[in-house]
Amino acid sequence: MLNNIEHIGIAVKNADESIQLFNALFNTKPYKEEAVLSEHVRTVFYKTGETKIELLQATHEDSAIAKFIDKKGEGMHHIAFAVNDIYAEITRLKAEGFVFINETPKQGADNKLIAFMHPKSSNGVLIELCQEIKG
Repeated sequence: MLNNIEHIGIAVKNADESIQLFNALFNTKPYKEEAVLSEHVRTVFYKTGETKIELLQATHEDSAIAKFIDKKGEGMHHIAFAVNDIYAEITRLKAEGFVFINETPKQGADNKLIAFMHPKSSNGVLIELCQEIKG
C-alpha cells in the first residue's frame, strides 16, 4: 500500500543557485546533500512541515536528470511515495497493469530502496516508490 508522499523531486540545472532560491522560499537550509553515483545525480533535501523536497542536479550529461532538463526544462520531476514493503508493492502494482522502469529496487538517496514506475502507465507522472533501509 502506498503510504504518504515521501518527497517531491525537482530537476534543477544548478543546485547551488537553487539552494539559494529554496533557502529563501523555505526560510531554512537543506538538511542533507548527497551524491547518488549510480544515477549521476546530486541531491539536496529540504523539509517543510511533513513534506520533503528533493532537488536533483545531473552530474553527467547522460543522466536521466540531464535528459529530462534537455527535454522539459527545470521543474517537477517525480512524486515519491513511502511504502512498507517495496517488493510487495511492485508485485501488486504490476498485477494492476502498471509498468516499472526498474522492477528490482535499488539503493537511492536518503537511505532508501527505490523503484520508478514508467510515467506512461500513470498519466504522465513519474512515480517513485521508497522504502526506508533498516539496519
